[in-house]
Amino acid sequence: MPMKKYLAHAIDFSKVETLIYHLPDGPSFSVEMNGMGDLIDIEMEIGDICDTSDIDGVVHFFPRGNA
Repeated sequence: MPMKKYLAHAIDFSKVETLIYHLPDGPSFSVEMNGMGDLIDIEMEIGDICDTSDIDGVVHFFPRGNA
């Protein structure tokens, strides 16, 4: 049974300007948040999250298999 990684703290999406989703096999794509924080529940995804929103407004998500 796969295990999920849960964040020690919730992401404050009011600080997030860009979500960068790193796909398996190397490519990535970014999503400008512009108030979409209520629509995205990345904390329920399986993978690793690097929250640098306090520094540069970016959250990186590495899905399972690429984390």
